[in-house]
Amino acid sequence: MNNLISLKNISKSFLNNKKIAVLKKINYSFTRGKIYSLMGPSGSGKSTLLNILSMIDKPTNGTLTISNKVINFSETVNNDKIRSKKIGIIYQQNNLLSDFTALENVYLANLALTDKKYEAKDRAKIIIKKMGLTSREDHYPSELSGGEMQRIAIARALINEPEIILADEPTGSLDQATAKEVFSILYNLKNKNRLIIYATHNRFFANMADCKLEMIDGNIKTINARFK
Repeated sequence: MNNLISLKNISKSFLNNKKIAVLKKINYSFTRGKIYSLMGPSGSGKSTLLNILSMIDKPTNGTLTISNKVINFSETVNNDKIRSKKIGIIYQQNNLLSDFTALENVYLANLALTDKKYEAKDRAKIIIKKMGLTSREDHYPSELSGGEMQRIAIARALINEPEIILADEPTGSLDQATAKEVFSILYNLKNKNRLIIYATHNRFFANMADCKLEMIDGNIKTINARFK
């Protein structure tokens, strides 16, 4: 299979009066062109795993490989470049910059890779149009609904045409109807060259993935996979 991300013996522990092992020697490979859902109760390590996959956090032990390249977590500047180029991140709370318009929130993410501001703005306008929000591009986050903010957050994650999309409870703060709309957009981002991994508590959304995973006792268990 065409593995885009591989985990080898990934462990993560935290010290809070005592040592707490959140991830325990995870070995797993994620395949390009597939969508994975990640389930598990609060505190099971879903966010911790996604933070390691995005290189925002580093494991206590183990190896992360992306596109056949072993990640050196001490090379923070290089890892920032890899993240900007290859990975789009969607958060539950959208994390939009409150003092910037929707358009600015999207195109600023592209400026991490280029200094061509006007080209970045044009790219952002195209993506925002695909989200159905052209009329809202000059609005600030406080002027947008929850669903609109999350669609802008998706647009921001897409502007650098990432091979990997990581979403941490992307519809967790939305009502069910809006969540279905946002999830439909996320699911339609699938293509043969892209890997999508999202954490969710919603079994309806989880079941729509190509492969459903569950975090159990610090490890990953495959619950259902529609491919071999």
